[in-house]
Amino acid sequence: MLRVLKPDQAKAALEQAREVLRIEADGILALVDKVDERFARLLDAVLDSPGRVILTGLGKSGIVARKIVATLNSTGTQAVYLHPVEAMHGDLGLVGPEDVVIAISNSGETDEVNLILPAIKRLGAMIAAFTGDPDSTLARQADLVIDVGVPREACPLGLAPTSSTTAALAMGDALAVALINHTEFTPEDFKARHPGGSLGERLQFSVSEIMVTGPKVPTIGPAATLEEVVRVVDEGDLGTALVVEDQGRLQGIITDGDLRRALRRGRDVHDLAARDLMTAQPATVGPDLRAAQALTLMESKGITALPVVDSRGRILGIVHLHDVLGRQEFHVQVS
Repeated sequence: MLRVLKPDQAKAALEQAREVLRIEADGILALVDKVDERFARLLDAVLDSPGRVILTGLGKSGIVARKIVATLNSTGTQAVYLHPVEAMHGDLGLVGPEDVVIAISNSGETDEVNLILPAIKRLGAMIAAFTGDPDSTLARQADLVIDVGVPREACPLGLAPTSSTTAALAMGDALAVALINHTEFTPEDFKARHPGGSLGERLQFSVSEIMVTGPKVPTIGPAATLEEVVRVVDEGDLGTALVVEDQGRLQGIITDGDLRRALRRGRDVHDLAARDLMTAQPATVGPDLRAAQALTLMESKGITALPVVDSRGRILGIVHLHDVLGRQEFHVQVS
């Protein structure tokens, strides 16, 4: 039988969800002051090593380790995941004396991880620990300890790893980004590692190459009626209408969200013109902007479409989130 929350239960659930996000955010912020000379030493070790970064961890820490491996590989640092149980049965052959091993365990008392550390030491690899307990068994065996401890878990029982795994993952991202800045990794390098993905495509093209142009651009005059606005938004299939002057200069933008908000406010929208519904001076981009930069702007402003204008503010086209992600046919042929 389908269970439906009562209004008071739904309200409580929403507040609990918000509290989880606050706790996890606090956990990440608590790491800021822990990024010190030890982090710099880890960064130097990875940069100086001709080997690979090897991450190990079990359970949810293992999942975090795999994600950090994926991020490092995609940003120019060779990395591999080592399962601690498989390591005890031959996979330690992955480890060489020039490698840097990062072991992840919030408690620092994960037996399967701690059991392989002496063997890794004998192989000559450096060991860095991501742990929430700097006095743990893991920390004592490591050459370098990165404290990723959090004030508390978001789990109300304090049992399920939540804030702690988020914190470890964030520290891994911090390492990856720091390595990008020191290895002069470029967007072209990133694209080369994503030849078949939308990330590579959006880094390759300029806005002018993927934007909607000509009669497909959903434009309307400032005096247009509600009925005309709805028609243009619907026919354009972009959830948007651009309000333009006679000379083609952009005045504003109307989204389906604007229409819904006007209705919720109880206004008699039937008497309103496009100029009354639009958002004036919306965010715009030029035609030479990279698609990746347009995506960043959309994400920062919480929007899905950007008008493309020339230096005089005249409409050249519109780029939608779907265009950036490669869901529509590109306007150029790529050899």
